[in-house]
Amino acid sequence: MEFKLIVKKLNNTLTTEEEIIFNKWFEESQIHKNYFNSVKNNYLTDLDNINVEEGWFSIRNKLSKHSQKKTYWKYAVAASVALLISINFIFNKKEEIKIGAPIIVENDTKIEIGTDKATLTLGDGSVVSLEKGSAYNGHNVTSNGEEIVYNKKKSNSKDEIAYNTLTVPRGGQFYLVLSDGTKVWLNSESKLIYPVNFVDGMLRKVELVYGEAYFDVSPSIEHKDTKFLVFNDHQEVEVLGTEFNIKAYNNEDSIYTTLVEGKVSVSNMESKQKLIPNQQTKLNLKNKSIGVQEVDVYSEISWKKGLFSFKGKTLKEIMVVLTRWYDFEVEFANEELENVKFNGVLSKKDSIKEILNVIKKTKFINAYEIKNQKITIQ
Repeated sequence: MEFKLIVKKLNNTLTTEEEIIFNKWFEESQIHKNYFNSVKNNYLTDLDNINVEEGWFSIRNKLSKHSQKKTYWKYAVAASVALLISINFIFNKKEEIKIGAPIIVENDTKIEIGTDKATLTLGDGSVVSLEKGSAYNGHNVTSNGEEIVYNKKKSNSKDEIAYNTLTVPRGGQFYLVLSDGTKVWLNSESKLIYPVNFVDGMLRKVELVYGEAYFDVSPSIEHKDTKFLVFNDHQEVEVLGTEFNIKAYNNEDSIYTTLVEGKVSVSNMESKQKLIPNQQTKLNLKNKSIGVQEVDVYSEISWKKGLFSFKGKTLKEIMVVLTRWYDFEVEFANEELENVKFNGVLSKKDSIKEILNVIKKTKFINAYEIKNQKITIQ
């Protein structure tokens, strides 16, 4: 159940359908009842007593199968939930984080928090490094080191189309505005190829070679009704003007396309699927099938807002995401830990130690070791 329903219950604004969902969740277990009462008790906490920097709190328990020889279930306390700030409320009292087993750090290696950085490859093959504190000015393109913006210029079908490539490494992210006004947020370990300038009246087409990108597409009516197409070796996403997210990492078995607003169609050589908001396609790279499912859009696109959102994710899946942002390798001393599931939202501004400490509070991991850009979970 989404946390917002608890808030709506406290404000007496649930719809009839939402009331049914809430009541079913509430009656499922005493844990749910206790959690709701805890939220209710803290709901009107005085804002002066809240520490914004430490405004994290556990949200709910998740059952996790933890052994193949003996089947039993344990509760995994949710890793964390992002600080909740809205017009009407903010809550959670300041709480000290107490660490159990010691944290082992064997050398002075520091795993840095990710930042805005990318490599721009121009049409002539020359390479420009983009990062905070550096500026770049080229032909109809400028960058302040945190974003890159292309200016529109008049062109026709006879003009030769030049392409640029923006590559974001592990530990990086970058914001891009294409010449048609389309906004693109690139996540860590991503690569996008695009025209320096779109030709009026012709299909607007870009290639997400790999990685994850959020697109806010400039409407087709502003460009002589020309459609916008995002493609790679496995699929094409066709839009008229909308917002959507594509996750297509090289080391994953599926490509996920999530629609936030508008309409898109996702296709490959085998099939074609149309999406409406809050739906997601999952393209299985092994059998080429495309399935459609309802998703929590907030969780899918939270990375764009500087958050990690984990909903029913295993510790192994969580570590895959974290390795891209903090640029480290991971190893599990006990393979069973890989399958423990967590829910929660964490800030990308936190250090990797802060995040590991939150996970460690669940008591499912005893300690972690950091050595030479490698973290061992114990």
